[in-house]
Amino acid sequence: MLALLSHGLFVLALWLGLGWVAPSHAQGAPLASYTLAIRDGVFSPQRLEVPAGSRIKIVLRNEGPGPLEFENAELNIEKVIGPGVESFVVIKLPPGEHEFVDEYNMVTGVMTVIAR
Repeated sequence: MLALLSHGLFVLALWLGLGWVAPSHAQGAPLASYTLAIRDGVFSPQRLEVPAGSRIKIVLRNEGPGPLEFENAELNIEKVIGPGVESFVVIKLPPGEHEFVDEYNMVTGVMTVIAR
């Protein structure tokens, strides 16, 4: 009986120590979310202002007939999305202006994220 009790206390301590029973709101505030629509290699909107140093979610909605590649080589961010598909990236940007491109449409597929 004592072995069973000590095992149960060990499991409880493990759960509490690893945070497995922490409520979901204890994980922090929800991510700020921004949606980009991309059609025929053009981002809409073409500029976003976001808080610097905070994790944000950028939802990418490909409304065009072909694939797109959302990329910023400097920050090592790359996401390929098929036509008619919606996906997202979660990023934390340092202060400054960050240019993202659609690699398949280098001339028209440019957008700027300003982190302040």
